[in-house]
Amino acid sequence: MRPARRAGEPAAAPGRWSADASAPRERAYLDPATGDRYPLDAPRWRSDAGGPLLITPGRGIGAGDVDGAERSLWRYRAALALEIEHPITLGEGCTPLVQREWAGARPYFKLEWFSPTGSFKDRGASVMLSVLRHQGATAVIEDSSGNGGAAVAAYGAAGGIDVTVFAPASTSPAKLVQARAYGARVELTEGPREASQAAAIAAAERGEGCYASHNWQAFFLEGTKTLAYEIWEDLGFRAPDAVVVPVGAGSSLLGCSLGFGELRRAGAIDRVPRLYAAQPLHCSPVDAALRGEVGRPVLPTVAEGTAIRAPLRLAEMLAALRRTRGGTVAVPEEEILAAHAALAGRGLYAEPTSATAAAAHARLVADGALRPHETAVVVLTGSGLKAASPAAREPWSDRRPSAPGPCGAHAA
Repeated sequence: MRPARRAGEPAAAPGRWSADASAPRERAYLDPATGDRYPLDAPRWRSDAGGPLLITPGRGIGAGDVDGAERSLWRYRAALALEIEHPITLGEGCTPLVQREWAGARPYFKLEWFSPTGSFKDRGASVMLSVLRHQGATAVIEDSSGNGGAAVAAYGAAGGIDVTVFAPASTSPAKLVQARAYGARVELTEGPREASQAAAIAAAERGEGCYASHNWQAFFLEGTKTLAYEIWEDLGFRAPDAVVVPVGAGSSLLGCSLGFGELRRAGAIDRVPRLYAAQPLHCSPVDAALRGEVGRPVLPTVAEGTAIRAPLRLAEMLAALRRTRGGTVAVPEEEILAAHAALAGRGLYAEPTSATAAAAHARLVADGALRPHETAVVVLTGSGLKAASPAAREPWSDRRPSAPGPCGAHAA
């Protein structure tokens, strides 16, 4: 079992910008490492220094700014950086928040698989592609082997945008069926995942389309930040004590950090919830970095949606975890599978990647980092139907599964 380290211990210095800074009068692209800003009038996916961008923080909104007549994430359009008159929407957002007995507590589970393509990435795709179309893009290029590619393909189809998805040749054909069904052109590349990104960037530089990476594009995070706004509204315009999310590239974690940060600046909440990043122990670079470990082995994991060796926005994630006094949990494979079965036994058929967050919640309660009476939200990012092959190998039984046992938790 891994010991927890409390907030306040030495941490790597973040970039020049902090999400706690006062919101600027005019929104812009922002390089968080250098502080450089760029106008929002044209597509841009990286800074002149080659780093990933954010959008300068907004002032946030209050309950009266929510458009209650809109049944999608666009009910929070007042919080977005650009006014989009005709957004590309399929009704994403407004996903259920249900409470269940779990690990001696009663957390809320946010069921993001009710999104149109079956994962939370519809939030980012809707806003990102709406903005890119507003900026004049007619064709986009994405690199993904899973949910990101499916989401971009779906919203491209809905918005009349041509989509090309680059994916590793080793990708299971079943994973690419959804993107192809939406009409996307799928290009397979030999070699590791990074080769697909390089091929996609090269195609964009040849003028074949705008690079619409769900990892690089700042407006993707503008979409995922609506997850925080929605949790706030779901809970009667209050913030929970903690939010637990599965983390790979970090778009759900960073979206929550941005959204709750804006709500705090607006005075809509009096504190930001603690954010916890759940990762499979077999591929847990965020947990390793928070502990100061170097060279932790990377092995195959059933939580394939978070199997990212070197996340692009690692520094931003570490800053968010420290700022909110949250932490990380590295979950062994057997705990992920146990949580997957236990969720299904409660009527919640999540993909194993999502089950990592549920297993992490159990560890946080066992370690005392989460108290049973606290309001906690566990984000289940994708449907179990997205990972039917791993699920088919599980030892299902007729008995109701119990909550998983403990695994290692680590506080920021």
